[in-house]
Amino acid sequence: MDGPALAALLTGIALAVAVAGTVVPVLPGSVLGILALLEWALFGGAGAGGWIVFAIGSVLFAAGMALAYILTGRGIAARKVPNGSVVFAVIVAIVGMFVVPIVGLFVGFAVGLLASEWVRTRDFKAASTSSIGVLRAAGLGILVEFGFAAAAATVWVISAWIYFANR
Repeated sequence: MDGPALAALLTGIALAVAVAGTVVPVLPGSVLGILALLEWALFGGAGAGGWIVFAIGSVLFAAGMALAYILTGRGIAARKVPNGSVVFAVIVAIVGMFVVPIVGLFVGFAVGLLASEWVRTRDFKAASTSSIGVLRAAGLGILVEFGFAAAAATVWVISAWIYFANR
């Protein structure tokens, strides 16, 4: 296997993990995707095309991260959920990840958020309403980041196909 083929294999694997990492927070996400595209630009042998793919893909990954952060933050602010409730939910999510493999992270976050909001508001209906709003905002953020990451990976797939077809 020559250098560009090995670089393409490693980039493809890293991009697959990066795209999955936008949905599964345990895996590295968009930052890994940017680093994978940098690896392709440096070692893929595509020359200026590799750097163009790195630039386009990096913008897409960064836009996805920024939009996910903004959308989630706006959803939390709209529900007037304090940072303490979110921090508690993250802690319970981390514990849940070890207690219940696969789904424990997500279930732990939802349960931790609901419990924290219930203690804060002393009203289950208000706690569930605010928790559902935050979960929707987080879900939208994850979906947006996933879409941008998939677009960035698609740019690389097209460029790699063109590169190897013309070699």
